[in-house]
Amino acid sequence: MAETSSLRLAVALDGAGWHPAAWREPDARPGDLFTAGYWADLVQTAERGRLDFVTIEDGLALQSSRMSRVDGRTDQVRGRLDAVLIAARVAPLTRRIGLVPSVTVTHTEPFHVSKAIATLDYVSSGRAGVRVQVSGRSHEAAHFGRRQLPDHLYRDRDRPENTELLHDLFEEAGDYVEVVRRLWDSWEDDAEIRDSETGRFVDRDRLHYIDFQGRFFSVRGPSITPRPPQGQPLVTALAHSTVPYRFAAQHADVVYVTPFDEEQAGTIVAEVRGEQQITGRAPSELKIFAELVVFVDDTEMAARDRKSRLDDLDGAEYHSDAHVFAGTPLQLADLVAAWGAAGLDGVRLRPGALPHDLDALVSGLVPELQGRGLSRPDYTTATLRGHLGLTRPANRFAAV
Repeated sequence: MAETSSLRLAVALDGAGWHPAAWREPDARPGDLFTAGYWADLVQTAERGRLDFVTIEDGLALQSSRMSRVDGRTDQVRGRLDAVLIAARVAPLTRRIGLVPSVTVTHTEPFHVSKAIATLDYVSSGRAGVRVQVSGRSHEAAHFGRRQLPDHLYRDRDRPENTELLHDLFEEAGDYVEVVRRLWDSWEDDAEIRDSETGRFVDRDRLHYIDFQGRFFSVRGPSITPRPPQGQPLVTALAHSTVPYRFAAQHADVVYVTPFDEEQAGTIVAEVRGEQQITGRAPSELKIFAELVVFVDDTEMAARDRKSRLDDLDGAEYHSDAHVFAGTPLQLADLVAAWGAAGLDGVRLRPGALPHDLDALVSGLVPELQGRGLSRPDYTTATLRGHLGLTRPANRFAAV
């Protein structure tokens, strides 16, 4: 059964919050950041708000205030737990909310990630997804020693050689997702027989070699993990420009975009849908979520003052790749509704400080949207694909 609500809500969890000084808030829990209980509390709060899913940030290098290299700051949160393992730990403690850890695909192997996310789908009974992310950072590449990347790829992305490299990184990511998806399908749904009387546990004819041969990967398969409960766990990606829009249109189930106003939201939706039309995929097969960093309080002044206080602690005004909102739940509901009218399917909210802003979203924004009929009062489906109105796909090998 698929969810029919038109506006979806997700929350992006990262450390003590998205503001770099959030860990210094009075109600922050910096001593708990590396404990399972901290993450369980956050996800359970989001589930009480009937959010569709949470994403968990991750990376292959220490956090940094600089895009292209590690900084030397000691006054911001540094270090994190593995996002996939956090999700697996939290899964048995929740019942309905989707769990979407981040995975960097540039330096990892698709075979490993495919079985990790398939396992998460089993542990969560069909609530798993993955946020795939590309890395063009030289200091992350240095951890693996398999390739060299320029120090200023993102800063000098308009240089022809860097433009070509960025295209290659997203082409590689496309092949990566294709391998992962084929591995998820490499076991047919009824491949496991488990008949103790005949001694047949598995039907070997229903396990398939994927025999993927591409520019970046050569993977035979099959997976060692049976087909996940959802068939295909959710694949999501963040996109800021045409190349990643094209990647998402071809390979993702959800794309997160970063408009700064309603007009830009409509423009981005049109571009993504245009790219999707070229691939031949139906509009319903890709959900478009807007990104918002949020500071939420009972009054707009309180929200702005809190952000300003955090800016002072950090020594600089906080800016983001996404729109930064500071205001009341009512004002945020107005913004979300307007952007939804521009063609967006939902929003992924980045709480400026945890747990404050997550609590404010659950206690303030969600009831306001429910009162307007823009958000469902309760979960009506059991899987993450169901929450987003996505059907369980047929197995590509079963039809052969």
